[in-house]
Amino acid sequence: MAPNGKVPAREAKGRQTRERLLGAAIGEFKRGGMAGADVGEIVAAAGVAHATFYFHFPTKEHVLLELERREEQRMATELSRFFRKPHRLTDTLTEVIHVLDALNRRLGSRLFKDLLTLHFSTTRPPEEEFTDHPVIVAVVDDIERARDRGEVPPGTDAFHSGVFYLLGLYALLITTPDEPSVRTPLLDKYVATALRGMGSPQEP
Repeated sequence: MAPNGKVPAREAKGRQTRERLLGAAIGEFKRGGMAGADVGEIVAAAGVAHATFYFHFPTKEHVLLELERREEQRMATELSRFFRKPHRLTDTLTEVIHVLDALNRRLGSRLFKDLLTLHFSTTRPPEEEFTDHPVIVAVVDDIERARDRGEVPPGTDAFHSGVFYLLGLYALLITTPDEPSVRTPLLDKYVATALRGMGSPQEP
C-alpha cells in the first residue's frame, strides 16, 4: 500500500481482475460443477487471458478455497451473533445447520456440495491450522462455553467434539438428498447423537 494509504493502481487492477475471475468461476461451477468447469469459459467471461487465471488461481480448487474462506467468515460472523444470545448447546448445533442451509440456498446444491467436498479432498492445497477455519473456531469456542456452564461434563474435549460434529455434518449434507422429508429427520437424529456423544443430557 502506498504511504498515503491508497492502494497503488496496479494492485487495485489486480484485485479487480481477481474478483472478475472469481465471479466468473463461481458462475461456471454452479452450472457444471468444479470438475466439469471449463477454464476457457471462465477467462472468456472475465475478459482476461488464459494465463491470468493461473496467475491468480493455480488450480480450480484454489477458487473453491477462496470462496470457502469468504463464506466461512460470513458464517462465523452469523454464528457469533447468534451465540451472544442466551442459548443451549442443542441450539448451537442446530444453528450450524441453519447457516449451512442458507449457504446451500445461496450457492445452489452443486456448488455447495463441491465446497463441502473440499474438506475431504486429498489434493486440497496445504494451508493450514484449524484457526484458518473460523466456523470451527466459533463452534469449538461455544462448546467450551457450554462446558463451563455445566451442559457437558468437565472432561469433554471441545476441539475434537466440534471438529467431528462439523465433518460428520458436512459428509451427511454431501451424501443425502436435498428433500426436507429425507434430510430433516436425519439431521435431527444426528444432532441428538452428537449431544449424547458429548455427554449432554439435553435433547434437541
